[in-house]
Amino acid sequence: MKFIDRVEVSVAAGDGGNGKLSFRHEKFIDKGGPDGGDGGHGGNVILCASRNEHTLAVFRYQKEVKAEAGQPGGTNRKHGKSAGDLLVKVPVGTIATDEAGKVLADLTHDGEQAIIARGGRGGYGNAHFVSSTRQAPGFAEKGELGEALQVKLELKMIADVGLVGLPNAGKSTLLSRISNAKPEIADYPFTTLTPNLGVVDIDGGTSVLIADIPGLIEGANEGKGLGHEFLRHVERTAVLIHLIDAYQPDVAEAYNTIRAELKAHDPLLAKRAEIIALNKIEGLDAEIIDDLLAQLKEAAGAKAKLFAISAQSGQGLKELLFAVKDGVAKARTKQAKHEEKKAVPVLTLPSQAGRWHVTKRGDTYEISGPRIEKFAGRTDFTNDQGVRRLRDIMKKMGIMHELSRQGVKADDPIHIHNSGTFIY
Repeated sequence: MKFIDRVEVSVAAGDGGNGKLSFRHEKFIDKGGPDGGDGGHGGNVILCASRNEHTLAVFRYQKEVKAEAGQPGGTNRKHGKSAGDLLVKVPVGTIATDEAGKVLADLTHDGEQAIIARGGRGGYGNAHFVSSTRQAPGFAEKGELGEALQVKLELKMIADVGLVGLPNAGKSTLLSRISNAKPEIADYPFTTLTPNLGVVDIDGGTSVLIADIPGLIEGANEGKGLGHEFLRHVERTAVLIHLIDAYQPDVAEAYNTIRAELKAHDPLLAKRAEIIALNKIEGLDAEIIDDLLAQLKEAAGAKAKLFAISAQSGQGLKELLFAVKDGVAKARTKQAKHEEKKAVPVLTLPSQAGRWHVTKRGDTYEISGPRIEKFAGRTDFTNDQGVRRLRDIMKKMGIMHELSRQGVKADDPIHIHNSGTFIY
């Protein structure tokens, strides 16, 4: 299956079912009362992270995700059946954002779920509105529309360690040597075309997940080469292993090139805990290896963690992996403390749901506001009693008073945003 890590899909939750307008009609009962039942609720669209999913390729051709609608209410006060939620499985590490870039879900654990589109509530049947002053309501509510939006899904792998380096640095060979991964390996650049994941068992009790991304070249952040497409997959890692080919003409320049690309992609990546591994040292004299390490230390700084290894022969891998284990443990502990510090009580402002606005445009008065739009959306504007109920709601909310204050006259059209129009 082709590796796809970014897609856009149209998501629509289910509409609520309409309430039933009905009066009881039975033999020998000449005055049956209202008995219209309520409509069922529409289904939500829920993203569910699954470790069995590894790519977003399923959405390459499935561009629409839609939950079922609720069933309408029936006679004899029968409630319409509510639709089941639509559970959409995505890989662990998937982020869902709307068109404005707002994060709707960030799924980082297997089994984690998030509602990205809520189904509409079913409309009330006329039996619901019976009261001492309204004995025979001749109206019922329409079901609410389910939320519909364009959603961008982006996969950022959840790995402890990220492998970075120039093409042909030996990342795939290293991953295959220390983990259960089986990446393609060849003696030419850009062998790796997609990210690879491997689980590394370090000491029989500790395992880490390592992500290998295609080799980076200078200008990767501007779209050159392949690696820029997948740099997002090392954004969540705790430690970076920077692999450098010992046969590079200038190892310090090779190191600085990758560092510059990481910083250009995301400045935080340049601050990530880093381990530098000089690879392919088999056959090299100790004096040459020491000289290359000295060049790297000068480029990376005195505190840099440097290792000389051979992914091919296994030389130095044990020491490298124990350093990785310690680096991941320290980074995760630091991250946990940071998250704990951020977890402070959040003060929220009063709900804006009851706010509304009246704006005059020509002869039409336009009304907007979350709560009144919700009521209007459930109103059948072809039913006089339904419109009358909406007027009563607007009166209680103070909207009718504001219309009078602004000089509304008989026969002026009143338009409720996203809903309908009636005559004052």
